[in-house]
Amino acid sequence: MSNATYGYARVSSKDQNLDRQLDALLAFPIDKSNVFADKASGKDFERPEYKRLMDVMEPGDVMVVKSIDRLGRNYDEIIDEWRNITKHMGCAIVVLDMPLLDTRESKENVTGVFIADIVLQLLSYVAQMERENIRQRQAEGIASAKARGVRFGRPSKKKPTSYKATRQAYLEGHITRAEAAGRLKVSLSTFDKWLREERKDKAES
Repeated sequence: MSNATYGYARVSSKDQNLDRQLDALLAFPIDKSNVFADKASGKDFERPEYKRLMDVMEPGDVMVVKSIDRLGRNYDEIIDEWRNITKHMGCAIVVLDMPLLDTRESKENVTGVFIADIVLQLLSYVAQMERENIRQRQAEGIASAKARGVRFGRPSKKKPTSYKATRQAYLEGHITRAEAAGRLKVSLSTFDKWLREERKDKAES
């Protein structure tokens, strides 16, 4: 076992700064040559420097990150990756901002892996509940807005002043649908929609 310690840092875009994470990793301490950093989204683990880190890590090595969201933003995927690193690869993970997420085993920390798994499951549950709460709040907000008469989607195209005469010419068979739409400078679907809306209004009145 090599027992090397590596650091991993990530920001989501090229204009964001890695300095705060890098300072924390170097202070751990980690040798600068063992620090890997990506400027990429956390939606998955398909990041060049992260993949390179996974290629060099060996059983007994330690990966250190500043915070859990530097690994990714999807807790289900984080849990899968966490288990892959700690159980299949035989490596340890340390999250600096959350001391309970430290899977290094020692005489003083024989339950590190067990506790970290529980904490990670709890974080996953909280993240999932927050996603569901956000969706529920969005649905309730939309329902409330609709009840107040707020309309969603693209606004209806305004009928030109020549619409009534053009519609009448079409209904009397003097022009085709395509000709009617051409005169009004709208698509066939828009012209059909206007006709449907009028039929609906007459049926409801």
